[in-house]
Amino acid sequence: MGTHKRTCDVSDTQDVLRNERPVEWPTLLLLGACYAAWGVTVFVLSALWLPAAFVLSIFIIALHSSLTHEAVHGHPFQNKQLNEALIFPCLGLAVPYRRFRDLHLAHHTDSRLTDPYDDPESNYLDPAVWERLPSAARALLRCNNTLAGRIVLGPAIALFVFWRDDWRAIRAGDRLIRQAWILQVPAAALVLALVAASPMPVWAYVLACYGGMSVLKIRTFLEHRAHERANGRTVVIEDRGPLALIFLNNNLHAVHHAHPRVAWYDLPGIWAKNREGYLRRNEGYYYRSYSEVFARYFWRAKEPVAHPLWRQR
Repeated sequence: MGTHKRTCDVSDTQDVLRNERPVEWPTLLLLGACYAAWGVTVFVLSALWLPAAFVLSIFIIALHSSLTHEAVHGHPFQNKQLNEALIFPCLGLAVPYRRFRDLHLAHHTDSRLTDPYDDPESNYLDPAVWERLPSAARALLRCNNTLAGRIVLGPAIALFVFWRDDWRAIRAGDRLIRQAWILQVPAAALVLALVAASPMPVWAYVLACYGGMSVLKIRTFLEHRAHERANGRTVVIEDRGPLALIFLNNNLHAVHHAHPRVAWYDLPGIWAKNREGYLRRNEGYYYRSYSEVFARYFWRAKEPVAHPLWRQR
């Protein structure tokens, strides 16, 4: 109980600090740098050396997605509309901001984490659903449950399911989902129009968007695990390398879930002040770095696709 109280005290304090900042300059400046780097890469570097521009675009798109995540949680401004306007150009093309916002905030109901039905970001299936799948689909999902599979196949599988479900919801009359997709048209069209006017081929940029999603799948691969206690379901990967920067410290995922309103640049300090407390809180769900994650799970699944605790609930 002492650990839980300490983390709550930190959360309250950090939320007060966050609300006293009319502008979070680190986030705003990083967003400006992201757009500037995108422009230089697409319009200048692609004319000089397309392979380098292609690779750099992948990481810029992934960074923009992380900044979109910050906007969902109220950064860099307290005004939600202003945050949405800042990330309006959808560099990744595939997912409407408002759909990501609604699904991600629903995901932050920690008591439902990993639930195959109620957690929109769960990678687990109801065992009964798993048993009814054709053998080819099960083989595909088993492959997707390794890190290599998640990087290569994960974006295609996730987008297929996401687009399919949204299309069904729109046909059933869901106006909010339809509106989100209507807003997505100019957000993606703006980016595609700029790319079409640049030396970078549109096909190369679309592939870079897929690559950006693949990078993000490294982060989401083991963010959550099946565990009886909600606090034990969220990971900490104590990495300080380039991936941690691209993910905006969301590798400290248990800290983010404990304090979802705290800005990305405050998370490492909060973690450092109560490292052992967070590890007790999340039942020791921890990895030293992404190098360790790659070494353990590149060719091996961390857990089964069917939720291993589902029948016990």
